[in-house]
Amino acid sequence: MDDDNTPPSGNFHHERRDYQRGSLERGQLHLDPFQQFDEWLQAAIGEGVKDPTAMSLATVDAEGQPHSRIVLLKSMDTKGFVFYTHYNSDKGHELAQQPKAALLFYWPELERQIRIEGVVEKTDAATNQAYFQTRPRDSQLVALVSEQSQPLPGRRTLEQNVQIADSEQGLEIDCPEHWGGYNLRPQRFEFWQGRENRLHDRFRYECTQDQGGHFNQAWSLTRLSP
Repeated sequence: MDDDNTPPSGNFHHERRDYQRGSLERGQLHLDPFQQFDEWLQAAIGEGVKDPTAMSLATVDAEGQPHSRIVLLKSMDTKGFVFYTHYNSDKGHELAQQPKAALLFYWPELERQIRIEGVVEKTDAATNQAYFQTRPRDSQLVALVSEQSQPLPGRRTLEQNVQIADSEQGLEIDCPEHWGGYNLRPQRFEFWQGRENRLHDRFRYECTQDQGGHFNQAWSLTRLSP
């Protein structure tokens, strides 16, 4: 191991590239942002993008400190975007205090990103159980025993807890109450297509509100400066 205690430093001013894969015009966009999202996601899958359903999830704690991490999109329809996690994790506590979040999909191979913001609610027990049964047994066991985000004495402790749970569980494992899904119901989308010379194409869909301040399924579409 290097004993040099000099703190790391440096600049990355020259780490850049031009984006040349495509362009984005208003006439190319669906009026429905969910359809537009699905079209771009299918393109990412078709291009062989690694982990095309990986997305950054940003939440805010009680002190107003933002936190982000990568989670996987597991289903999507016009009601929202669903992901699964431990309800007692840091993000679970943050969403309980402030049920709003932001998602970010980034596909560098396509030079595209999508930002999605909205309100979050838990999925019901039947939905959680149905998805939980599709997970590999090892994943089920980890969800059962892991106290996500809590301090752990060592990896061996976690492995032993998984082994114990495996010996105690039957052929089928029920979804634990501390684990389940969240559905983010979008109020805003932003589609970004990289362009040459940083003249990127950006379009924002915003969910309109009625006179009572309630969001409906009508969307406005605006081009944004890069």
